[in-house]
Amino acid sequence: MAYNYSKQVEGNHAKAVGVALPISRKRSVEICSTLRGMRLEKAKTLLENVIALKIPIAYKRYNSDVAHRAGMSAGRYPKDTAQQILLILKNAEANAQNVGLSTSKLVIAHAGAQQGPQQMRFGRRRAKAKRTHIEIILTESTEQTKKEKRAQKTAGAKA
Repeated sequence: MAYNYSKQVEGNHAKAVGVALPISRKRSVEICSTLRGMRLEKAKTLLENVIALKIPIAYKRYNSDVAHRAGMSAGRYPKDTAQQILLILKNAEANAQNVGLSTSKLVIAHAGAQQGPQQMRFGRRRAKAKRTHIEIILTESTEQTKKEKRAQKTAGAKA
């Protein structure tokens, strides 16, 4: 395999990679930019809602001729791309469990989409097939959530 990974994993990280997936690179870039920095559970529910056509993904970079959605400027429902990225997220979560990380504290540290190999389709009209590499790295967050901070403050005030 001639694909070089962009990030090296060390310490409390878990990684999952999808190579040469049959999905659009532009849609993958938009989803990955939305997921970057999100908690794992929130990202999984977001992708499940995109697949169910409930919540659109905001298109910030590739938004030419994209319709407006309620609550955002331009957005779409990239269902097939969301399904593939959800599978990669679940694989990364399983890798994190295998390493011994707490799944409730996982945060998406890196989510990237890159162009895959160019392949020609068969038939009279020889179009290029879509191929995309997806890379997702999860880290165990050391920061406390707002609820945990409030619980500690109230427990400290009571004591």
